[in-house]
Amino acid sequence: MEGIAALIFILILIIIFVIAPGMRVVRQFERGVVFTLGKYSGVKGPGLRLIIPYIQTMTRVDVRTTPIDVPKQEVITKDNVTVGVDAIVYFRVLDPSKALLETTNYIYATTNFAQAALRDITGNFELDELLSKRDEISAKIKEIVDKETDKWGIDIENVKLQNIELPGDMKRAMAKQAEAERERRAAIIVADGEKASAKAVAEAAHLLAHTPGGLQIRTLQTLEKISSDPSQKTVVFLPNDIKGALSKLA
Repeated sequence: MEGIAALIFILILIIIFVIAPGMRVVRQFERGVVFTLGKYSGVKGPGLRLIIPYIQTMTRVDVRTTPIDVPKQEVITKDNVTVGVDAIVYFRVLDPSKALLETTNYIYATTNFAQAALRDITGNFELDELLSKRDEISAKIKEIVDKETDKWGIDIENVKLQNIELPGDMKRAMAKQAEAERERRAAIIVADGEKASAKAVAEAAHLLAHTPGGLQIRTLQTLEKISSDPSQKTVVFLPNDIKGALSKLA
């Protein structure tokens, strides 16, 4: 019995000092990069993993899509306008071992290279192109950053330009230009409306003049509208033949 108890005690000590310190849980969205005496020895997938305590170490790497903000960069465009541009980069770690072995901090390295690419690419466009070709510029930045970070085991999934901050005087000039354009369009709409209205009135007058009894009907409709007004008035209505005789006497 004493031998069995001693064996159980030894097993407990092994579990406490050997097995338990070597137990690691790697979550589904992580990969564990293992080093044996400082030397890379493999990548472990998700689940409960065992390493040799005091001899092996494990570093977990998140392999989910990660967004990083590229801080605002002061850029001089091709037509010599200073603007502030920032962006957001979406990347994913494809090779955890390269991400740890090829750079000291892959997130910091990716962010800084994206900053440099943002300045270089946007500086090759004029301001109008910068405002109207965001997708094209984003695609060029993505291509350059993705090519560079490939050696770090990182895939750049997408790059999006967020804000393009213009100088204050240019903002005011563009606002005035937009207001002038709105006023021009409004004037054109009003002129088109008046033109259509005048055309409709001319057509109606021509139709009434060439329709027998048309003017008389229109006169009666006008008298009906006037009679509904409660104000006092006197209306003298003369047939066309009487008006003709009066004009001859005059």
